[in-house]
Amino acid sequence: MGQMIEFERPDGQTAQGYLVEPDQPAGSPGIVVIQEWWGVNDQIKGVAEKLAAAGYRALVPDLYRGEKTVEAEEAEHLMTELDFGDAAGQDVRGAVQHLKASGSTKVGVTGFCMGGALSLLAAVHVPEHDATVVWYGYPPLEYVDANQIQAPLLGHWGTRDDMFPISGVDELENKLEAAGVNYAFHRYDAKHAFANETADSYNLPPLEHNPEAAELAWERTMGFFERHLK
Repeated sequence: MGQMIEFERPDGQTAQGYLVEPDQPAGSPGIVVIQEWWGVNDQIKGVAEKLAAAGYRALVPDLYRGEKTVEAEEAEHLMTELDFGDAAGQDVRGAVQHLKASGSTKVGVTGFCMGGALSLLAAVHVPEHDATVVWYGYPPLEYVDANQIQAPLLGHWGTRDDMFPISGVDELENKLEAAGVNYAFHRYDAKHAFANETADSYNLPPLEHNPEAAELAWERTMGFFERHLK
């Protein structure tokens, strides 16, 4: 089990996050895990715990400052209120810096849905991180300066995703190609949030858990982090 910790942002303000340490934390690589639009709930904490079980120090920055919800309307409100530039450039960057300062030589970033969009922004704005895995989310593409992306990037996308259409993924891919980014994108015959085992409980038509796609994407993620962080 993890614990809530405080860490410092680059601007000197403090933020909180859920930190889970592996059995052998000393010298272990770190991964910053970015929440979906629901907030830091048990599901995203579970992702961090799974990463810790695989030998990573996992830190989930609390971007909503303690708020979370199970209602789509409230989640949309919380997400709309969030300053994405501040979240990526301060909270996520501060979390990466914290893991590096506390013993991890290499640190990756991963995020889901809204967190996927923030992972892409972090790929642009967090020079200290060493690898990025994006799960079915991207920001407005004019905010992605692909020339700034230095770390290798992996992306998982649902071809039937109504929230982040695959056409946007194609456009993003063109930007990454043009900038010579080291990236690999995988497409799955799945809807949005296919790797979230609680997706069906929300009774929202665009969301659907797909265990096969989730397992394959997780295996690919673990292999990617193994190569770039360990």
